[in-house]
Amino acid sequence: MTGGLALGAAEAVARARQKPGEIPALWQRIAVSGAMAAPLGWLAGRRFGPVVVGTGAGAVAGSMGLRPEKVALGPVVGAAVGGVASSAPPAVVASVSVIAFRALSALVFREAQVSLLAEQVQAEKLPFVVPLEARTRYVGTGYVKDLAKVLGGTYTADAPGVGIIGSLDELAGPDFDPGDVDPLVREFYEHTARFKLDIVPEWRMWVRPGYLLYRTLLAKPLGQASVPMNQREAQRGVHGRIDTIVREGAPTVRGWIRSFADNDEPIYVGVYTTYRDGGRGYVSVGFPLPQASFTATLAPRARPGGGLVLTSDSDLDHPGHYLTYVDPETRDLTALAVHGFGEKLDVYVEDGELRAEHAFAVFGLPFLVLHYRMTRKSH
Repeated sequence: MTGGLALGAAEAVARARQKPGEIPALWQRIAVSGAMAAPLGWLAGRRFGPVVVGTGAGAVAGSMGLRPEKVALGPVVGAAVGGVASSAPPAVVASVSVIAFRALSALVFREAQVSLLAEQVQAEKLPFVVPLEARTRYVGTGYVKDLAKVLGGTYTADAPGVGIIGSLDELAGPDFDPGDVDPLVREFYEHTARFKLDIVPEWRMWVRPGYLLYRTLLAKPLGQASVPMNQREAQRGVHGRIDTIVREGAPTVRGWIRSFADNDEPIYVGVYTTYRDGGRGYVSVGFPLPQASFTATLAPRARPGGGLVLTSDSDLDHPGHYLTYVDPETRDLTALAVHGFGEKLDVYVEDGELRAEHAFAVFGLPFLVLHYRMTRKSH
């Protein structure tokens, strides 16, 4: 009761001091995360001792930080709190472990992981954001079909011959000439549905515990962004299709949907768009979330030998990653820029075969590479 009143008072103070265009104060975010850990600590304390409870709470908090240093620091701080506060209630141990870790990491790691980019603005103001959200708690492989009921237009499942990009010419700019691209690479982008993909995931060991937690608690229940953990899981087979919504004679939505072939369990649902700004073309991929969207905006770069690289590593203003809330009434957007997250998709031809490497990093530290082999479908 006392904790709830204190948290409510802290929330009121933080909101009163919060300025327009700012996210809640760090101290308030830390307090909220500590309060959220308390009931889980109480539950874990029914079976485990204070050191285990503290270590577990610190490990969860550390894994949310993404950086390997934070992943390692979390359980260490939690174990120390559990050892020092061995006589305290488990809920207190868990809460203090999370608060201590977050306070220490804020002192050690100065780079902001997120910042408020825009608040309650029209979608036209943020061309690098895909403003398409999920209107339910589950995204799943039927997302585009459900979206068609809202947007109108003609829905086609597994549209034959369609690509994730209408034409590579839309990406022309100072750093990229579509005329230099190998015909097979161009065909893959403009007619993606003609190809089947084999995938080999390569995870770095430090990120596996955090990803397993994220996948179990978030990705699978959401039906979104659930990448295979290993090659054995990938051997279940990956089914890919592109669902479209056509309005005024042209596809306005291209949803690339990948799922496991044996049971159609979603791997990810991405809505692919292109746009031009300042004489350059960009690719923005939106991953729908409940009432929100996570967008990766990538700049094209030429690759020697006729390949194409799409990357968020750029000095330009638009490339990057954005988490956006979509107001259900006004359709206005509130967007966060997600700093430190890097992504590069490298598609090329090697010995006459189409290959791709999709690499991800956080604050310059690589954590995942998806190796693809693309071949034409037999029918």
